[in-house]
Amino acid sequence: MASTLLWVLSGMLLYSVVATALSARGFLPDWARVSGPITTLHTERGKAVLDRLARPKRFWRAWANVGLGITLVVMVGSFVLVIFSAVTILNRPSSTIITEPQDALVIPGVNQFLPLSVAPEIVFGLLVGLVVHEGGHGLLCRVEDISISSMGLALITLIPVGAFVEPDEEEQRNAERGPQTRMFAAGVTNNFAITVIAFALLFGPVVGSIGVVPGVHVGGALPGTPAADAGIGEGSVITGVAGQNVTNASDLDRALVDANRTVPVSLSNGTTTSVERSLVVTSAIKDGPIGLGTGATITAVNGSSTHTESGFTAALENRSVATLRTDNGSTTTAPMGAYASQITPDGPLANATGEGGEPVVVTRFAGERTPNTSALSEMLSQTNPGETVRVEAFVGGERTTQRVTLGENTQTGGGLVGVTGLQSGTTGIAVDDFGIDAYPAAGFLTLLGGEGGAGGSALLGILPMLVLPFASVAAPGVSYNFAGFVGSNVDFYTATGPLGFLGGGVFVLANVLFWTGWINLNLGFFNCVPTFPLDGGHILRTSTEAVVSRLPIGSRRSLTGAVTTAVSLTMLAALVLMVFGPSLLSG
Repeated sequence: MASTLLWVLSGMLLYSVVATALSARGFLPDWARVSGPITTLHTERGKAVLDRLARPKRFWRAWANVGLGITLVVMVGSFVLVIFSAVTILNRPSSTIITEPQDALVIPGVNQFLPLSVAPEIVFGLLVGLVVHEGGHGLLCRVEDISISSMGLALITLIPVGAFVEPDEEEQRNAERGPQTRMFAAGVTNNFAITVIAFALLFGPVVGSIGVVPGVHVGGALPGTPAADAGIGEGSVITGVAGQNVTNASDLDRALVDANRTVPVSLSNGTTTSVERSLVVTSAIKDGPIGLGTGATITAVNGSSTHTESGFTAALENRSVATLRTDNGSTTTAPMGAYASQITPDGPLANATGEGGEPVVVTRFAGERTPNTSALSEMLSQTNPGETVRVEAFVGGERTTQRVTLGENTQTGGGLVGVTGLQSGTTGIAVDDFGIDAYPAAGFLTLLGGEGGAGGSALLGILPMLVLPFASVAAPGVSYNFAGFVGSNVDFYTATGPLGFLGGGVFVLANVLFWTGWINLNLGFFNCVPTFPLDGGHILRTSTEAVVSRLPIGSRRSLTGAVTTAVSLTMLAALVLMVFGPSLLSG
């Protein structure tokens, strides 16, 4: 089947051919101009409005000067960030959030992180961003007495992707550097201002009017697990287990420890269902030592029946090697511990065992059993570099026990045993006796300043808002992205507080504010990248001219051109690498 990107590119090509043919034959009006897939709609209306708005010139110049200072800081930061990201992708192509080229497009349904359900909010935020951005350019043109030839909207095929203001080229060229620079910075300044306003409203009264429904919020049930078989799935809210009230995941875990194999589960919609617990493998590394695949059901460990995670862990407590039986009667015997894809060459464990580069299962550490990766990580967090501990491990199926001098974990400052590619669970498999994937409803609301969050001071956390739509790949342990209060996740929240009278309307308002702020923040950052034809490229040129003009050299124009061209081409190459590098290098 053709990929989404291929369909998009085919559609753009078809549009370009048809639109160019219509334009060549004079079927398009003068105000519509086509250049490949780009269509621009031109108008001279609105000039009088800009002239009236531009009358308090001193105010607008002060506004633009403040914005210029912010823009210069962001430009430097974006330069460093883009270069760092490009270098990181060269070394580790999988390290970036954008793994496919289409993910760089802010098109719901094409970008895997932007669902179609929020398309109206995204389009609204984009239109607001484009209007205030280009309106800022137009306004400062009139403040600095630069005439405007036309203004309008730019589209890729039929999708609005930008607005524009066309200053009179000769007047712009003859304007001084200061007015030119303020004009180029005005659009970014307005985008950042809209971001602050949108998030201030969101973090304040709007999120303050949203509460979390008590219970465990189910984002989905893992395939083949007891919860899935019992009909507990996406959008469910678990309020009770085995007669005990549960308000969060910790309550659920505690209730399951003492529960029988058959567990009555109460849901927020008033229904009760029974879950027949069984130990299901929910993930497994390919060709791992245990040899079980996802979906296998473990019925016994070392001959003793088990159907719970706690029973599984207890059975492995004093056994470095165990035999597992599955529901189809097959058995497998393997070491049970923390699995890593390889011993780090020249690392502490390699130095002790004489091995390096091979998979390893660590079964004991400092005399204590490590039945899974969590246990090993917990023990390592309590050690210091330079300590010598006894480690029992299986390398190539053979048991070895060595005294290992720990290295230093530069991220935590604790001890390092010298393995890479640690896999969660036991010997590369993860098991679950219930099978829900909890949605972090309370966590997302807290990040937005609600129910124990930062409230209005969450404005200090605007930058983290950038990654909420990519939370599943940006934050370890999070399975879901936050696209707003949409789809089944609306059932996890309730309207309350000062705007509670709006009912479901408070979620619509929250979505509009979230995406308007998010889009404008991204527009501002992107336009600050110092490369042409972005605003950052123009500001780079005028700023470079200002610096070079003070140097005691004769070829100032040549030096300015060399600096701006070098920086611009470097940024352009880095951006291309960021968009296309992951898919090309990973392939």
